[in-house]
Amino acid sequence: MHAVSYTAQWMAAARAQESEREDALFTDPLARDLAAPKGFELIERYAGGGLLPFISIRTKYLDDAIRGILAEGGIQQVVLIAAGMDTRAFRLDWPDGTELYEVDHGPLITEKRRRLDALGAEPRTDRREVSADLTQDWLPTLEAAGFDRTRPTLWVAEALTFFLTDEQAAGFLRLLASASAPGSRLAFDILGRALLRSPFSKPFLDTLAADGTPWIFGTDEPEEFLTANGWKAVDVSEPGQPGAGQGRWPYDVQPRNRRGANRLWLIRAEIAAS
Repeated sequence: MHAVSYTAQWMAAARAQESEREDALFTDPLARDLAAPKGFELIERYAGGGLLPFISIRTKYLDDAIRGILAEGGIQQVVLIAAGMDTRAFRLDWPDGTELYEVDHGPLITEKRRRLDALGAEPRTDRREVSADLTQDWLPTLEAAGFDRTRPTLWVAEALTFFLTDEQAAGFLRLLASASAPGSRLAFDILGRALLRSPFSKPFLDTLAADGTPWIFGTDEPEEFLTANGWKAVDVSEPGQPGAGQGRWPYDVQPRNRRGANRLWLIRAEIAAS
């Protein structure tokens, strides 16, 4: 499997470890089977730096964002972009009528389907697989699967923007905005730019780069980044804050006015009014 697919196994392994804690933030009973063959090996390779707590906190934050946004009503169309080995279709409770699209490259989707079928896993909503190259124009493929850009959408992009250039990250948000009807929402995460230059992060970042999956994009001004690309921030949180893993983050949350702090942003946004 491609190196980026191995990162999906790494995330699955992290979810499996969280699920086995007594104080687990969530439970993912399928994660351990989806983590093979590289997932737990990569946990050891990328150990340190608060990464495992962040993955758990991010998963919980996005779970809560999905539940909360759908509970408001008005959205029945959800798109998981670069879904990887995500199992939200199988472990979350979904409102009746929800259509869930999982977008990723074909070989990963095929392998994921094989494993899920072997486990007898059944989705809890209308789950639709979309095999697409995210480096190309993938929206027509999504629409061919039933996606309707005239209906409000909840887009979820977990651990995706890290691997993009600045231009690609901005273009990604603009692309989503172009396909978003009024009332559409977005839940995702972004790195802080300072983290990408931090001596504390350098050994881990160097290992990622050596493995062919470098982290590239970050911003220390997430609200401005959203506004410039068609979105309005509804919530911008950092790990350790209320609603974002308070009590589970091993570091102090730094004041927003402290320049140069290492940051990880957890974000909910809405489509900007035209």
